[in-house]
Amino acid sequence: MNDRDLYLERRKLEEAKFQRVFAAIPKGKLDYKPHERSPSAAQIMWTVAASHAALCDLVEKGRADWEPAPPPGYDEIVSVFDRSWKQLGEKVARLDDAGWTRKSQIMMGGKVAGEQPVGDFLWGFLFDAVHHRGQLTTYIRPMGGKVPSIYGPSGDEGPR
Repeated sequence: MNDRDLYLERRKLEEAKFQRVFAAIPKGKLDYKPHERSPSAAQIMWTVAASHAALCDLVEKGRADWEPAPPPGYDEIVSVFDRSWKQLGEKVARLDDAGWTRKSQIMMGGKVAGEQPVGDFLWGFLFDAVHHRGQLTTYIRPMGGKVPSIYGPSGDEGPR
């Protein structure tokens, strides 16, 4: 198994976990944040969804333009996440070794914010998304929701 195949396998294992956490977020409380300097639940969800949309461009074009934007509503965030997650998996599955290792760029404000092989960006963003998913799980209970199981039982839900 090569690095790209491992990445695709890991994504398959993580997809339902993201969907469960997103579904557990109380829709009417997306503005919740535990501290004034913390991002809101909507901002975190949108970061995960929008970054996967940008990664589709990165895989296809070798470049992604990241422009932070205010989050849309819950349904649009989930729709963008689901669509981008699926599209990204399909695009990565079609990559050959040269595409996985080719240099790529993330642009912010018209400037290069990062440059590295496509595969390195993809792994880094997957780890970042898992991190943000963990952030969201700490928001769910104070928002009045129930934390779903992720890698094992949660305090609110038994094993899956």
